[in-house]
Amino acid sequence: MIPDLSAPPGALREPIGISILGSTGSIGRQTLEIARMMGPERLQVKALCARANVELLEQQARLFQPELVVVEQPEAARALGRALSGAGIRVAAGAEGLCEAAALPGAEVIVAAVVGAAGLLPVLAAIDAGKRVALANKETLVLGGAIVRRRCAATGAAVIPVDSEHSAIFQCLLGEPSSAVESLVLTASGGPFRTRPAATFVEITPAEALRHPNWAMGAKVTIDSATLMNKGLEMIEAHWLFGLEAARIRVLVHPQSIIHSMVAFVDGSTKAQLGAPDMRVPIQYALSWPARWPAAHPRIDWETVGPLAFEPPDAARFPALGLAYEALARGGAAPAVLNAANEEAVTLFLAGAIRFPDISRLVAAALEAAAPSAEAGSVEALLEADRAGRRFIAEHYRRAADSNVS
Repeated sequence: MIPDLSAPPGALREPIGISILGSTGSIGRQTLEIARMMGPERLQVKALCARANVELLEQQARLFQPELVVVEQPEAARALGRALSGAGIRVAAGAEGLCEAAALPGAEVIVAAVVGAAGLLPVLAAIDAGKRVALANKETLVLGGAIVRRRCAATGAAVIPVDSEHSAIFQCLLGEPSSAVESLVLTASGGPFRTRPAATFVEITPAEALRHPNWAMGAKVTIDSATLMNKGLEMIEAHWLFGLEAARIRVLVHPQSIIHSMVAFVDGSTKAQLGAPDMRVPIQYALSWPARWPAAHPRIDWETVGPLAFEPPDAARFPALGLAYEALARGGAAPAVLNAANEEAVTLFLAGAIRFPDISRLVAAALEAAAPSAEAGSVEALLEADRAGRRFIAEHYRRAADSNVS
């Protein structure tokens, strides 16, 4: 699914047209920072898509003048169309518009930054159109990794990872044959509660969980980082991206977030990719690969960085990581259920409806309740597993709420 890294192709012809799916989120905004930094002679924004932040989407559209903008709700799209009347920008709505932006003829690279399972269909549309996908939506591979791999093989489309960990592995693999790889090491900051006593986890508030020590990210991925579910989803993503079984993908806590991930090789050597914790670096590399464009991103001051520490993740305090390994081992649609249940549980936690430890408990219950024989042979089967995971969390929460009332 990733291209052959032992012999990278030539650079894309500039200017490179890009579509940004999720332009008002953290990854989307940083992608537009890069587009502005590089200028239209290098990057041209062809499409912008957002779920509900229409005000910011309008500002982005006026600044970058794309061919197409997409918003989720038809009513919002009609209002945006009126606001942009005369600007020469077409406005579309919903999943159909998102897929159109993903397959837009003028866009060579599709930045897939839509949060959650909603990213699967537009990514498949981009792959079917033979695009390069700069993938920042890990749920797409957690949900439908096997299908994505099959479609890439059929069309020749390439998926380039944007997550800092997978971008690090991608860079460490450059020039290396797959037969030389022994294992992958995904590094984790450990989140804001790495040293907090487990007995106090029931007191954690959403505001506390959203204060990540190193990274500026969206709300959902920040909560996933706090539970370590983020590392579990990244492990599944790495399995599909790089073709290694779970036993050869290890998670290691590295609080400084300087080493973004590592690759161990069969001769005993290890490569690591290091850098300041700035998401613009992996975003830019996914756009420029195999070229590296000069940029004024922060550099590490090696004279002041201090020691780098490593420790194993605490599986007892952060059970979400083990749930991801379990889901991948079960196979079929189990990862889709895991992902959907987690999304819904995180939403409940952010709304103050459940406590922090309840996120992992609810996901574990949903995974246990999933049919052991659930298959994942088609997109519809995956989407039904996704719906089943969401229904389970909603019904479980409603029963608990009713019990508390009575």
